[in-house]
Amino acid sequence: MDRAFQRTQILTNHLLRSSPPPSPLSSNACLSYSPPELSENHAFDVKEMRKLIDGHDVEERDWLFGLMRQSKLFNPRVRGGKVFVSPDYNHSMEQQREMTWKRIEYFLERGVFKGWLTEEGEEIEMRKFAGFEVSSVYDHSLFTKLGVHFFLWGGAIKFLGTKHHHEKWLRDSENYLIKGCFAMTELGHGSNVRGVETITTYDSNTGEFVINTPCESAQKYWIGGAANHATHTVLFSQLYVNGSNQGVHAFIVQIRDADGNICPNIRIADCGHKIGLNGVDNGRIWFDNVRVPRENLLNSVADVSPDGKYLSSIENPDQRFAAFMAPLTVGRVNIACTSVYQSKVALAIAIRYALTRRAFSLKPNEPEVLLLDYPSHQGRLIPLVAKTYAMSFAANYLKMLYVKRTPDSNKTIHIVSSSFKATFTWNNMQILQECREACGGQGLKTENRVGHLKGEYDVQSTFEGDNNILMQQVSKALFSEYMAAQKRNKAFKGLGLEHMNKPCPVIPSQLTSSTLRCSQFQMDALCLRERDLLNRLVADVSKCKSEGESTQQAFLMCYQLAEDLSRAFSDRAMFQTFIEAEANLPAGSLKDVLGTLRSLYALICLEDVSYVRYGYLSVENGASVRQEITEICSELRPHALALITSFGIPDAFLSPIAFNWIEANSWSSV
Repeated sequence: MDRAFQRTQILTNHLLRSSPPPSPLSSNACLSYSPPELSENHAFDVKEMRKLIDGHDVEERDWLFGLMRQSKLFNPRVRGGKVFVSPDYNHSMEQQREMTWKRIEYFLERGVFKGWLTEEGEEIEMRKFAGFEVSSVYDHSLFTKLGVHFFLWGGAIKFLGTKHHHEKWLRDSENYLIKGCFAMTELGHGSNVRGVETITTYDSNTGEFVINTPCESAQKYWIGGAANHATHTVLFSQLYVNGSNQGVHAFIVQIRDADGNICPNIRIADCGHKIGLNGVDNGRIWFDNVRVPRENLLNSVADVSPDGKYLSSIENPDQRFAAFMAPLTVGRVNIACTSVYQSKVALAIAIRYALTRRAFSLKPNEPEVLLLDYPSHQGRLIPLVAKTYAMSFAANYLKMLYVKRTPDSNKTIHIVSSSFKATFTWNNMQILQECREACGGQGLKTENRVGHLKGEYDVQSTFEGDNNILMQQVSKALFSEYMAAQKRNKAFKGLGLEHMNKPCPVIPSQLTSSTLRCSQFQMDALCLRERDLLNRLVADVSKCKSEGESTQQAFLMCYQLAEDLSRAFSDRAMFQTFIEAEANLPAGSLKDVLGTLRSLYALICLEDVSYVRYGYLSVENGASVRQEITEICSELRPHALALITSFGIPDAFLSPIAFNWIEANSWSSV
């Protein structure tokens, strides 16, 4: 009744143009920006933490960041008294592509790519990974255009070619006298590379291969670099020799001359505007009786003699096909590792904003509360920091696994890179979305980066392997390991499955705080899930097969279990790298904070729905996990600034809302 009377009085005053009664609320002073550094202390050495999570080439990274800050090509602009660099996404698609190419030329002139294709060894490979991670912090188009040229085109020649290919193509490619692309995907076939429809036939009369696009679904599609700049491509095609299809093989094909003119019998069209990545000139290619020399077959796996005999030391077609897919492994490694850096950028922006932006007073006449002082806001962002640290350690492990590769480790690299690529890119999209929302309306502004990064990086879920299919490969590999161990009657060895040889862990009926924070309990809980899901998958697939289904059909029918298993594998493998990183540290504040982060990461893994679905955790224990997560987030709140500062992203590569967002939006800045 009182409320109705109050509203009637307001309406009466309005109609009679009476002055309202004095407000009981006094006006507040205008908000002012206070840098979080003034109130947030670093309890550990952020430089040491950065070395730990970057893992390698810190000086090289800072040099490359500096190169970009120095040049107007990287679109520097002043906002809120600070200089920021990021692409101008208001440019047209054509302008964005031209700027991407100019930035590559700028890097080339300054020796950034020295040795990237012509030198061998762990040092140059790790330096190259660092270069890609830094370039991705600036722009996904720059990263992708470089990745296509060096990792896909260049990697295919290195891995699938032989000495005469290396001598002819690699140095000119490193110096960009040749601009390469990678023509594998077709309109009708993406993940199913074996099904590509492009046809190459050997003509023994001329010693040439003749390439044709037999139908519209065979056009090469999404080929990065093809629409504007590429002069050559590595083409994947069905090879016919003497009327017999020998499967998918790779060929070097020139598609443009030195002046940029499209070569005869080749047609190229643009893929058009995309939701992101518009600085990359994705194109479509058709081949009409295009002839290339016999020497253009990349022949480390198989060859064709001048008189038309098919030669290969790998007799098994499945193994031969797997060898041709080798260049894709490094692409997955690269994508997995760089996706972590977008999560770092987004979290650094969102948390810095949350340390200076206030909303609502809890009591009259008190200051409004910092966003990050709300438990709900901590619960949104701080677990994602823990997840990003876990991804960082796992990425460093993956890179070292790759650069130290041997023939015996190729299978492990394939499985781990497939798992991490899918998991990291999914995590990245989750983190970008949460950070966008955590920044409120400011997250919508392109200049603040977080929202725009979603469109730029969405593609990572499907290129270089669709994530769902990659995870199917992981679960199939685990199934095969189980069956092989059973057949040999030997212990599990490899892929981290050695825990299968030990007694099955048991989760206590009641979980205390000390238990939940115990690293052994955390590992046991993750291993228990992986172990049980693998046993369940084997049992269900075997049951389907006993009922007359093929192995392939049985897997399709057990897809839910397979998905859960692949995620369990990834969580456990990532956690293992976290444990190893922590174990190598001396006692002290850095190790203490990292241990708390590790516990937080483990507990958010335990919140996966599979823990309740399959009965590993009771409802009561699930509630205990949630309560402990909330407590740990509160404990890590004082370290939030130090944790994101340790990401090592220079201020210029963040955004205005990460700093003085009031001045950046003031009238004087218009």
